[in-house]
Amino acid sequence: MEYFQCWEGVTTAELQQLWVQEAVDSMVKSLERRNTWRIQGFMFQHSTSCCEDSRSAMQLVHQCIEHCHAPLAQVHALVTSELEQLQDCLAQCTMHCNDKAKNSTDARSKELQVKLQLEICVTKYVDDHMYLIPTMTKMMESLLSVGK
Repeated sequence: MEYFQCWEGVTTAELQQLWVQEAVDSMVKSLERRNTWRIQGFMFQHSTSCCEDSRSAMQLVHQCIEHCHAPLAQVHALVTSELEQLQDCLAQCTMHCNDKAKNSTDARSKELQVKLQLEICVTKYVDDHMYLIPTMTKMMESLLSVGK
């Protein structure tokens, strides 16, 4: 927590949020560079070939193009699902910490002490869960590399 104290006027929770956002952005960019662009390139090339036969019925052309778009849609669904799970996990951690801080208050507890306890708890959970992001990235990359 001491590395956050140099940011005057910014709460620990805000810094934790920035840290998570930067890690997620980095993961998404990595997945895009290593996997999504390749899949997207294939999708456009294959979609172009769907339109080459001018005798094909429009419905068949559309079905062909939809078929070409399916792998990219699956990639987006996978990434979205994993990010939603991470977000849900962090939200549950925050609710747990909030409940814990509220339950520890009594008539003598000061608001500042409760806020500090909440920040310490959230910081610990975020620290613990940040290390899931590289694992999650490797898992998604291995799933996406199967189709190479």
